[in-house]
Amino acid sequence: MSEPVTILCVDDEANVLKALQRLFMDEEYELLTAETGEQGLALLDQEPATQIVISDYRMPGMNGVDFLKEVCARRPDTVRIVLSGYADTAAIVSAINEGQIYKFIPKPWNDDELRVTIAKAIELYFLQQENSTLSRELQDTNEELKVINDNLEKMVEERTQEILFQNKVLANAHFILNSLPVGVLGVDLDGCVVQCNRKCRELIGNPSLEVGADSDDVLPPSILEILGGIGPEKTELHSRLTLEESTLRGTAVYMDSDQGQKGKILVVEAEHT
Repeated sequence: MSEPVTILCVDDEANVLKALQRLFMDEEYELLTAETGEQGLALLDQEPATQIVISDYRMPGMNGVDFLKEVCARRPDTVRIVLSGYADTAAIVSAINEGQIYKFIPKPWNDDELRVTIAKAIELYFLQQENSTLSRELQDTNEELKVINDNLEKMVEERTQEILFQNKVLANAHFILNSLPVGVLGVDLDGCVVQCNRKCRELIGNPSLEVGADSDDVLPPSILEILGGIGPEKTELHSRLTLEESTLRGTAVYMDSDQGQKGKILVVEAEHT
């Protein structure tokens, strides 16, 4: 416990206040004393760090219940204790209910018991403060998580819309590619077919040619020959391709983009005589 402890004692009897001062003389507490509830409230306003408030029950003017009720309204975090020499059950219940009293101690008190009660009250105060701090931190964390979650949902929604748009673009590109009057064939540097439109399959006479196939297994020798003739040194080649039942004109291009895409593209069309 690093925070200093301040105890406010209110009693209209000066000897009671002196007894309390003597009782806690050896403790590291700061004791504030007042003889009326009004004086006690004034001291409370001047000393915002007060943790414990001890009050007599029956005092002239503002009694202990009214005083502690006002203390509770102004400083609900304080731990409030009542001292009374009257065994009035109704008064005890009223004080506990209205002032939200932690403990009701009869006069004359037992010094050891009172010391223990104050020690436990101080422990309760700091435990409540710690709980309040943890609750605020938890609330702040929950709010931060909510912001993160909201942002994440927004990012997911934006990303989803982006993917849907890209899929639409790809679908349109695929449709356009298949609608071209010329054949388009794409092969990566490992010889894997990565693109082949409908016209290309028709012109080379292989309707079952699929993306992912090994070009050596599915392409005619004349097409493999023109594809083999291009590379970093010779990036474009035009040639007449002779197939079993037709003759095609082909243009092969070596692709090496700044984004890292590398491969070979072949555009073929029927030779018109």
